[in-house]
Amino acid sequence: MRTVSIGLAALLCGMMPAAAQDVEAGHRLAAMWCSSCHQIEAAARGPLRDTPPSFGVVARMSSTTRMSLTVFLSTPHYPMPNYSLSRQEIADVSAYILSLKPEDVRN
Repeated sequence: MRTVSIGLAALLCGMMPAAAQDVEAGHRLAAMWCSSCHQIEAAARGPLRDTPPSFGVVARMSSTTRMSLTVFLSTPHYPMPNYSLSRQEIADVSAYILSLKPEDVRN
């Protein structure tokens, strides 16, 4: 009974771990929703003139964390379209972006 109470309390407080993140699902979502504006593949090196940053550039930014991506992808902001991604989709796209971070700068 105590375990159930602790689990319920953690769930209500938002302390339960996020759903498992799926990098491949994140890549598919990025290809479907993001690739018309962003270069989503790892090979992109720098921002192209007058275009949104590539996912590789975003991944290499020191401010890019799972938390910052979650907040960014959960909040409508111009000029990005107001996509309504589920929590799982946000977790998956975030996992994909973070997978592009070079090994030597991963946390």
